[in-house]
Amino acid sequence: MEIEYQYRFGLPRSLVWKYIKNEKVLKNSLSGCRSFSEISPGVYRGEMEINMGPIQDLLKLDIHLAEEKSPALLRLKINGNGSLGQMNGTALLKFKENQSVTYLTCKATGEVSGALGLAGKRLLDSGATKGVENFFLQLEKEIKRKLYEVKKRNR
Repeated sequence: MEIEYQYRFGLPRSLVWKYIKNEKVLKNSLSGCRSFSEISPGVYRGEMEINMGPIQDLLKLDIHLAEEKSPALLRLKINGNGSLGQMNGTALLKFKENQSVTYLTCKATGEVSGALGLAGKRLLDSGATKGVENFFLQLEKEIKRKLYEVKKRNR
């Protein structure tokens, strides 16, 4: 499975970079996320409910920050296990800024096995693309919410 996605944040790159690794912001941005925490620097663990048509499962995820070039690039390795199968993948996130707007390019590849893998490429691809889109939309909202909270506290 391969996903290529682009997103435009109405925020400067420095702010997107600051919050994209914040565990509370990430937890609130992941649809179906039951738990999410940083267990050591650059290593996150979480549980996420998956609902794609007839497929419903709880995935236990480990996300490792494999490469970081501040504030331009993140490379992630993702491993997940659930009762219906396993998933392994990588994601490359590139950040560019133009006039206080951040342009993100996400390229992800993954392998899915078990009953999850049997669900069909089309269903998995469309579900994954929709999940990535929802994640970045929610991430921008969460960052803006955090900025509002900081501004409100400093009044």
